[in-house]
Amino acid sequence: MLPFFFFLLLSFSISQALPPPRGFYLNCGSPSTTKLNEINYTSDRGFINVGNTTTIKQKDLLPILSTLRYFPDKSSRKHCYNFPVAKNSKYLIRTTYYYGNFDGKNSPPVFDQIIGGTKWSVVNTSEDYSKGQSSYYEIVVGVPGRKLSVCLAKNAKTLSSPFISALDVQSLEDTMYNSTDLGLYKLSLIARNSFGADGEMISYPDDQYNRLWQPFSDLKHQTVISQSSVNPSDFWNIPPAKAFMEGFTVSKGKKALELQWPPFPLPATKYYIALYFQDDRSPGPLSWRAFGASINGAAFSRRLNVSTSGVMVYSGQWPLSGQTTITLTPAKGSPMGAVINAGEVFQVIPLGGVTNISDVTAMEDLLENINEPPVDWSGDPCLPLANSWTGVTCSKEKITKVISLNLTNRGLAGSLPPSISNMTALKDLWLGKNKLTGPIPDLSPMTRLETLHLEDNQFNGSIPESLARLPNLRILSIKNNKLQGTIPSALLQRKGLTIQASPENMPSTNNTGPS
Repeated sequence: MLPFFFFLLLSFSISQALPPPRGFYLNCGSPSTTKLNEINYTSDRGFINVGNTTTIKQKDLLPILSTLRYFPDKSSRKHCYNFPVAKNSKYLIRTTYYYGNFDGKNSPPVFDQIIGGTKWSVVNTSEDYSKGQSSYYEIVVGVPGRKLSVCLAKNAKTLSSPFISALDVQSLEDTMYNSTDLGLYKLSLIARNSFGADGEMISYPDDQYNRLWQPFSDLKHQTVISQSSVNPSDFWNIPPAKAFMEGFTVSKGKKALELQWPPFPLPATKYYIALYFQDDRSPGPLSWRAFGASINGAAFSRRLNVSTSGVMVYSGQWPLSGQTTITLTPAKGSPMGAVINAGEVFQVIPLGGVTNISDVTAMEDLLENINEPPVDWSGDPCLPLANSWTGVTCSKEKITKVISLNLTNRGLAGSLPPSISNMTALKDLWLGKNKLTGPIPDLSPMTRLETLHLEDNQFNGSIPESLARLPNLRILSIKNNKLQGTIPSALLQRKGLTIQASPENMPSTNNTGPS
């Protein structure tokens, strides 16, 4: 993905009083709440429990850039923020980064961003930092459940600690970006611009969803100023009226308007594209423009009738590669040239797989039942596969399942929840040399289990006879616990099963003959 930039010191115009946008707004690393652009950015405490915090000692920084949270733990596979969200909801996620040489190395780290179980993008702020700029990334996601995780993770190019300055989780309406199935894809922002003369970036409250519309100027095109306002609710994406205030056009409607935008080459893949138009003249019976739109020579919309009320055209899966050229050609006999006011482009990212919900629930129950779990036990237990929880190995399937859990000698205390048996693809369960207590639950649904190591813990109660109903079990190690009674005969009679148990749990072989 490509980063986007805003300068360290910004001024925002407040055009009207609106209620705060719905979502979570975190000033990462800060102990207190900071107000920016009429939005309260709160401390990130309570949304993450790992990492260190620091302050950037630099004048004239935006408040949300003056602190950050960083993650020096080299053993962790990922570091996750977790948010409670509405089921089957839609959110815009924005991550903001300002390095500020916080680690004294004068070399910003390179690392990955992960949303749920999908790798989103690589974060590389080196060029931006050299220009005295911060960077931000955006993605639109659908959330099927009630939890949303935003994670950072090291990759092969990470030489120092990943960090983050601010994190926005903005709720969106169902109509917004609805031509893309967000159950199958995510939309990673490439560009969002308002066209015209240089001006201020548009954000909240002009955009009630706190999207950032960067100004985009081009001296090749005439800039017009709109004489009327649009109604944002007339458009599915609910763009801000201010994004229509200026636009590009050509004279007298006799030649096409060609716009190279986004202004950088794009990798060959599918993109979501939305373009916004409005006739700039005062409302009237002749205040409309007729033209067609093409992108890289392919017809995007053959006949647009653009009035002062505005028009939006879009595509959810449009192929782009290299430099993009938008061509607006006036209809035959049209007295006015084409006009364009704003645009959005997102890269369409396929969902990175799904973890079986029963496995997720079981792992989250286990997390709740043990003390001091591995610090990276947050977010999706399995995905991405390279960033699964420590000790967790998962299958490479469309619906991923946990196939191995190895937490040997991790110093864990607590107990095993009954729901652990719902991980029916598990082959190896190794929990030896910890301080786990309580009974051994019924594991009979785990029919693929081959090795079960529970030795050197503090399990109590009887040895479950249900263990005999595990058809593939080859090794059972339960020695050095506080288990009562002997091993059930059904287990002892199992062929091909090696049992390691304490002497007090083994049946007596002392046969007394006649005296």
